[in-house]
Amino acid sequence: MRWALVKVSLAVTAMVVVAFAVPLGLVIREMARDRAFSNAEREAAAVAPALSITTDREQLERVVASAGSDAGMAVHIPASGKESGGTDIGRQRATDDDIAAVREMGRASTTEVAGGSTLLQPVALSSGEIAVVEVYVPESEVTNGVGTAWAVLAAVGAALIVGSVAVADRLGVRMVQPAQRLVEGAHELGEGKLGARVPEEGPNELRLAAVAFNSMADQVVQLLANERELAADLSHRLRTPLTVLRLNAASLGDGPAADQTRSAVEQLEREVDTIIRTARDAKPQTAAAGPGAGCDAAEVVRERMGFWSALAEDEGRKWRVAGADRPVRIPVARADLAASLDALLGNVFRHTAEGTAFAVDLHNGEDAVIVLVSDAGPGIPDPDAAMARGRGSGNDGSTGLGLDIVRRLAESTGGDVRIGSSVLGGTEVRLWIQLDGRAAPVRRGHRGSVRRRRQPRVAATFNRSRSLP
Repeated sequence: MRWALVKVSLAVTAMVVVAFAVPLGLVIREMARDRAFSNAEREAAAVAPALSITTDREQLERVVASAGSDAGMAVHIPASGKESGGTDIGRQRATDDDIAAVREMGRASTTEVAGGSTLLQPVALSSGEIAVVEVYVPESEVTNGVGTAWAVLAAVGAALIVGSVAVADRLGVRMVQPAQRLVEGAHELGEGKLGARVPEEGPNELRLAAVAFNSMADQVVQLLANERELAADLSHRLRTPLTVLRLNAASLGDGPAADQTRSAVEQLEREVDTIIRTARDAKPQTAAAGPGAGCDAAEVVRERMGFWSALAEDEGRKWRVAGADRPVRIPVARADLAASLDALLGNVFRHTAEGTAFAVDLHNGEDAVIVLVSDAGPGIPDPDAAMARGRGSGNDGSTGLGLDIVRRLAESTGGDVRIGSSVLGGTEVRLWIQLDGRAAPVRRGHRGSVRRRRQPRVAATFNRSRSLP
């Protein structure tokens, strides 16, 4: 593109220079010729008054000499009366026929001679005869200054061509560099360098292309992050059936088959943990549910508690469910809420000893729904660290994605998640789901901690009895 612009500019400028310089050069040459013959006419006119008064040779020679043109001027006086011949003063260069023709026509004429041209000017004598004044105009005088003028024109034309090429080259660089950066950015992105971006500068079209490229690159990064996050979350959801398998395998007793089953379950858990840890660096992003989407939170709570209650009975855990006896609609997909509940209850079974009691409370407020999962275990020493994605509790088999799944579910509705101490003496995880989709004013600290203004309005209702029967 750069050289194409230079070639176009070179061709256009050269045509313009030729179109103006050639006619101008011809005009300059004609002006020089007109100037030379005008000077010759003035010299001839200086002799005409003397010819009209006298035809004496000596006097005319003095007049010609005083004009300073005796070497290039000649006067041809015809014979008068019965005299033969005539008087010729100066060097004759024109032919006799040319001189005779001027006498007959009675007007000035020019004729080509060796080394230049002559001006033949007729002058009427007192006797009525016609004398002819011949003024020699050498070729050097006709072309005087023409070569210099043409050289100046050529220099100006060359300067215009060089200048236009330089300007076209700079403009080409201004256009080509953003295009080259766009190409380089595309190559880098294609090679897997997801941080490749293009400066948004240059002509408007290329600037818009750079903006579109950067937006596309951001979308690619986001899509890849979402894919990795989805892989991590789906893998984490496998932890629930793995927990069941592990508990059931523990009750198989001794024997080769039981040992092989427990070994296979442990290996499967390690593989799932590897998948989660590989993908846990993805940036979380959970889309809010669209209009009309959602589920009955009470139904999901009853369903998942029906699953976990069997495990609780096997381990001798007391449990309680409150607030799930009537429908509670929330703007959350059923599968997402089930995964969040499984993550919270799975943490209870995984990180507390057998026989530890737990409870699930569901409260439906005016503008929010709260799901409260509490246990009577040892609690979480550092709630802030537990909310950080990918950190986990530090125990074996902990990836730190369980609470992150819950947090993203809450934040997709404008809510949040809090970790505190429960009335049972252990950990209390409070899942706040906003119903109207409007996030209250926030002030953020760590990643998982969000403080909202309106939360105390419904949170106070949980001060009612939450003790286990």
